Amino acid sequence: MRLPTLSALGFEWRVAVRFLTEGRFQSLLIIVGVAAGVAVVAYISALITGLQRNTLEKTLGAQAHISVSPLDERVTPALSAQPNALRWSDTQARAQRLQTITNWQAIATLLAQRPGVSAVSPMTSGAALAQRGEATRAIALSGVELSRYDRIVNLRSKLVAGTLTLSPGEAIIGQTLAEDLGVRVGDRITVVINERRDTVRLTGLVDLGIKDLNRRMVLVPLRSAQTLLNLPGGVTQIDLRLDDVWTAQDLAKVLARELPNKVESWQEANAQLVSALRAQSVSTAVIRTVVMLVVVLGIASVLVVSVVQKQREIGILRAMGTTRGQILRVFLLQGVLVATLGSLLGVLLAAGLIAGFTAFVKGSDGLPLFSITLPPAMALQIVLITSVAGVLAAVAPARRAAHMDPAQAIRM
Repeated sequence: MRLPTLSALGFEWRVAVRFLTEGRFQSLLIIVGVAAGVAVVAYISALITGLQRNTLEKTLGAQAHISVSPLDERVTPALSAQPNALRWSDTQARAQRLQTITNWQAIATLLAQRPGVSAVSPMTSGAALAQRGEATRAIALSGVELSRYDRIVNLRSKLVAGTLTLSPGEAIIGQTLAEDLGVRVGDRITVVINERRDTVRLTGLVDLGIKDLNRRMVLVPLRSAQTLLNLPGGVTQIDLRLDDVWTAQDLAKVLARELPNKVESWQEANAQLVSALRAQSVSTAVIRTVVMLVVVLGIASVLVVSVVQKQREIGILRAMGTTRGQILRVFLLQGVLVATLGSLLGVLLAAGLIAGFTAFVKGSDGLPLFSITLPPAMALQIVLITSVAGVLAAVAPARRAAHMDPAQAIRM
């Protein structure tokens, strides 16, 4: 018969807690074990997420998510190759020259209206020389509309000296280039392209985080670059920034079909980086899976031992009228309690590890190597997954306890 004075749920909770508190040391060990596993999962997830975010910020901080440029020039053979015909010579590749995007204003307007595109910036760029006295350096001259280009690479956050202004006759250059030429803000340098030259005053120095870019980058107003490169009114590239960087490759494929231009995403330009990020993600998933498997096996082993230890109590409960379903739920609740308590403790431990990493692991500049955080959504997800794992781990021991014969259990 059922116990009339206690609700079913209250009864099962009380029995589950009673069984856990009777073996306090054993329960404490498994909760600490679950906490350690959850802490590893949470810390590794936060660490890899922070590392990937930092890598992407540094890589994409100096380049667009998608770049649209003219198609490469190709030489068309005078005669098409015939089957089984002798080929007297191969067609030599044509040397590429600066080309502009046809009707770029209309294309830029259409791109800006696309969903998911947050910024569009035209650019006219080409090779040049920068001179200051007897010093000469090869540079990459880029003409931009500063307000639009700033939205692409967040140039304002990379300014290390001067102001972010770019009027006719002014330029912004990389910090390393300034050191090579021995100049600072307010000084003048001469930009030379073939027979054309222009003297510009430096208004700002920037650090793009990549030494090669810092050594070669010179930004001037768009019209100034068009004049120096002899491309009046033309642009050689249109840069796009997206709301979600991971949609760049899919959007680039769509644009390549729609536009008579070359379209390249940041994934194509950084194929090795993308492979490394994917390898990190796969490694993290493997670690999380193995650790959660260990947690499940740990909870299951403890509950199996608990079933063996509590055979007599289980037999008495069954003899008093407790149903098999109630016994089943008692051990399932034990799994939930152990997993939930362990996961909450593990999240707190992971937060402590993250705080320790931020406080003690620093770069040569005395600042943290990169930002690591444990978002509440990630913490909640880990707790829920661990709780579900606890239920799954308790299924086999709970079924064994529920199907135990009361008379035989009492005699043991």
